[in-house]
Amino acid sequence: MKKIEEYYAPWVKGIPMYISDHIEKAWRDPSLHRMMSNENPLPPSDKVLDAMYKYAKMANRYPDQGLVVRSKIAEMNNVDGPGNVMIGNGSSEVYDNIFRMFLEPGDEVIQHTPCFGIYGLRGTLLGGKMVSVPMIYKDHKMEYDPEAIIKAVTDKTKIIVVANPNNPTGNYMAAEHFITIAELGIPFVIDEAYMEYAGLGMSQVQLTKKYKNVLITRTLSKAYGLAGMRFGYTIADKEVIDQIAGSLLPWNVGTIPMWAALAAFEDEEGLAERVKFNNNAVDFITESLSVIPGFYVMNSKANYILFDCGETGKTGKEVLAYAETKGIILRGESKKYGSDGWFRVTVGSAEENQLFVDTILEFFGMKK
Repeated sequence: MKKIEEYYAPWVKGIPMYISDHIEKAWRDPSLHRMMSNENPLPPSDKVLDAMYKYAKMANRYPDQGLVVRSKIAEMNNVDGPGNVMIGNGSSEVYDNIFRMFLEPGDEVIQHTPCFGIYGLRGTLLGGKMVSVPMIYKDHKMEYDPEAIIKAVTDKTKIIVVANPNNPTGNYMAAEHFITIAELGIPFVIDEAYMEYAGLGMSQVQLTKKYKNVLITRTLSKAYGLAGMRFGYTIADKEVIDQIAGSLLPWNVGTIPMWAALAAFEDEEGLAERVKFNNNAVDFITESLSVIPGFYVMNSKANYILFDCGETGKTGKEVLAYAETKGIILRGESKKYGSDGWFRVTVGSAEENQLFVDTILEFFGMKK
């Protein structure tokens, strides 16, 4: 008799369940300040909570295919209709479905790094080979390298994925480079998870009208503050959406998240309030910490800020350890560009942002 291990697909053997240790820690100890997971510190608006309550009372019924919320997304983005939109249980499921439609074992996925870890998680699960193209680190700022992305293309390339703004650097790539990459004809996924912080005017969504290979992905976990509700979506050509949607699990998005999402989209005032709060907080943190010698702050257009303290003689791990003595959980970053001083903070409440600033200034001997 064969062992069960012999029946596993070779490319999935040894892949562990994804567990976010810092999120697990935060749930175990609610007193900790969650400044590590790009969550929104502001709770859902009353309009969204009302929708949750209303449809919670209908949770005994199966959800429909989301035509109402998909129509709203199409309207917001000036595309033809709900046929251009696929919704998912967070953008993580959206990526899973997109990747399933294009990847076979041995195919290549180009990702511009550092980047969101879900691309590698889903690509590897499907037997794909992740091809990481590093951003350029110049004058203590990270910049996109579109030429390197194009040079990395081979006959095995099945997907190119670029986050805009990038996670974790928080910056944007110039619009003309998206056209150049789209012209390759390779499935091109543009991750716009944090787009709302700068406004949809920065989106590349209109490329989907000209290029069938372009897919835009977004989530309500960030600016809308609904990370726990799990709602994401992709916008693309209708024929492409029809094909990708074929891999969806039936009723993949529940009734409550679907109608809560619609309420969030319609609550423009609530979104504006959250965006304003966040962008003011990013400015406050950036300005407050720019006074530390040898401490570099990446210019962010999202709800997180990336730092490099390598030239101070300290490491990112040391900063994280000190912050935790103050009850703050930060996000660590791997060593790159010759520095092990990288770490990241997520915007928190006003009180948390002040605590974080005071903690960092104190750690670097700048607190009077």
